[in-house]
Amino acid sequence: MDGTFNLATHLLDRHVDEGRGDRVAVHYGSSALTYADLQKQAHSVAAALTRLGVEPENRVVVCLPDCPAFLATYFGALRVGAVPVLVNTYARPDEYLYYLNHSRAKVLVVHGSVLPRIREVADRLMWLRHLVVVQPDSDEPVERRFPAPRLEGAAAYEDLLRPAARVPDPAPTSPDDMAFWMYSSGTTGRPKAVVHLHHDLLHFLPPHCQQVVGLGPQDKVFSTSKLFFSYGRNNSLDGPFLYGAQVVLYPDRPEPGAVLDLLEEHRPTVFYSVPTFYAAVLDYLHRTGRWARLSFLRCCISAGEALPRAVFERWRERFGLPIFDGVGSTEVGAIYLSNRPDCLRPGSSGKILEGFEARLVGEAGQSVQVGEVGVLWVKNDGIFAGYWNDHHRTQACLVGEWFNTGDLFYQDEDGFYWYVGRADDLLKPSGLWVSPLEVEGVLLQHPAVREAAVVGALDEAGLEKPAAFVVLREGYQPGPGLEEELKNFVRQQLPSYKCPRWVHFATELPRTTTGKLQRYRLREALRAQPVGAP
Repeated sequence: MDGTFNLATHLLDRHVDEGRGDRVAVHYGSSALTYADLQKQAHSVAAALTRLGVEPENRVVVCLPDCPAFLATYFGALRVGAVPVLVNTYARPDEYLYYLNHSRAKVLVVHGSVLPRIREVADRLMWLRHLVVVQPDSDEPVERRFPAPRLEGAAAYEDLLRPAARVPDPAPTSPDDMAFWMYSSGTTGRPKAVVHLHHDLLHFLPPHCQQVVGLGPQDKVFSTSKLFFSYGRNNSLDGPFLYGAQVVLYPDRPEPGAVLDLLEEHRPTVFYSVPTFYAAVLDYLHRTGRWARLSFLRCCISAGEALPRAVFERWRERFGLPIFDGVGSTEVGAIYLSNRPDCLRPGSSGKILEGFEARLVGEAGQSVQVGEVGVLWVKNDGIFAGYWNDHHRTQACLVGEWFNTGDLFYQDEDGFYWYVGRADDLLKPSGLWVSPLEVEGVLLQHPAVREAAVVGALDEAGLEKPAAFVVLREGYQPGPGLEEELKNFVRQQLPSYKCPRWVHFATELPRTTTGKLQRYRLREALRAQPVGAP
């Protein structure tokens, strides 16, 4: 791709220019915005950013719930050549300090409900010059309550939407210019700033949208994963606006009852979520006795972590709908391994999508044979350019044109990939490798178990053994009897060395806000106990 290319014009303005401006783009509460309505807001934001002195490559941190202002800010920043940096509205003050200083953001667009947490670290912000607040939580001028040392001005978002004397032309960005950043929500370590370019989306997104979903203008999409995560951005922004579909935005934390209400009200055709939420909906229906039909859905997608076969089977039995499980990452940009309507194997991660290349690599760098476990490497022209200001971690995972995902898989004779886990999650009791996912999958088949996680723990002799953490369904009580029952349940289906030595009952499992299990926190909890403690 040569010449200029601006992602905002391709995703938004193109639809208006081609005569689709009066089509509904966004449903938000009881309101609906057309493509032309959203374009008008985005152009006003672009003009406002220009007035604030924002220039190409300046970073604009966007800290908003799923709402039209998020979309308008994203498209407005891209239009002027700035780089929207999307961050989590559930983060801690120290995390906001890191995001804002590490990105060297010139402008912060933030929801009023988040501002108090950022205000705690405002006096240590090094680069921030302008603050824009969506729905301020007070009538008091924002700058009086936000003591950032270099802040030049603050305003309410609504003030930016006044008609501009002139809408700035799209910045003449090249396909290889920086477009947006996402901070990885990994399960360990400090978040990395993943840098994507303007042309990346045209390579990483169509395989999933075309081969798995068949997304088109006739569709209406809803995602429980939020826009400030890569998976949520794919679902609620990239896909709908690339293919001219509609999207339903929901600003609050997803809860099963509220989400079912929303689904019944808006009747989307495509539903995106994560395994824990699919399981939570099923448990909610069982617990409350609520009646629900989702016949308006034609496609259910899961990603974020492996979908247990038990959850797949329960969902299909309850609603008559399969869940197409897939694997993606912030670095790759979108889902690259997936089950799909013509190619489905429950429990697997599906096959590599056309447009991507994949190989499984052994410890010596060789390609492994069918049935052997290896690290997955992926290639696609939309893979990220690198981690901002993190040369060594970029070098560690980019091998020429290939991205080393760090995920372990094996491939069966039919070409389906089966997720084994991260290399540092595997256990080796009795000198034999054990995948936590295998043990968790068995535990989830027990009627008492709602969630399960398995990690390694040391016994009295200092040897590693499997330890299970279990969240029980309503109506079951933890105790020694149930612990032994669960151990025996696993022992009946797996070799004894894979059976949990201990079962810990928990009210919840530690997860990132994208739903990924944080095994390291479970390992830390076990290390804090005496060796061999139950």
